[in-house]
Amino acid sequence: MSVRDVFRMLRTPVTLAVLLVVLGYGAWWGYKSVLTVPVSTANACVSQTLSQLLPAQVTVRILNGGDAKGLATDVAKALKARGYKVSAVGNTDEAVTTPVIVGASVDSPAVKLVAGNFTGATLRADNRIDGTVDVLIGTKSPDLMPASGYPSAIEIPNGSACLPRVTSTPSTTPSATKS
Repeated sequence: MSVRDVFRMLRTPVTLAVLLVVLGYGAWWGYKSVLTVPVSTANACVSQTLSQLLPAQVTVRILNGGDAKGLATDVAKALKARGYKVSAVGNTDEAVTTPVIVGASVDSPAVKLVAGNFTGATLRADNRIDGTVDVLIGTKSPDLMPASGYPSAIEIPNGSACLPRVTSTPSTTPSATKS
């Protein structure tokens, strides 16, 4: 058997092996690309210079993670009465027994301000970019939200906070036009 015969016999299996490696890499890359969610900056928060953060500057979502029906709505009403902007009320699949406050970071002034409204709240970060704060609740108890002693503002140590982008809503007031 000559070198030429050996080369001819190995050419097809080597070509197939190279093609299988290229095909495998393409499948891996495609699978990874499908699972990667692109990060949108359309709803990114806006950095603002402030000395203190007020409830009116914080947007929260209230999510019920327990069996107490209407608890999220009750908490939303209480937070609205305290001056917070409530953007959504709903449910979460996460089972919650004690309040969980979720925001961009546990050191975020908005997270700390909202957490001051709940007894025994756990803080959690998820690196969100929109500046909102989620409140996960699940068990109704008399000491869930104290009637007094909650903060009405929080000092911002570095003088800057990332707050949700304010979207302008069109005016519903008709304007007078000359006929």
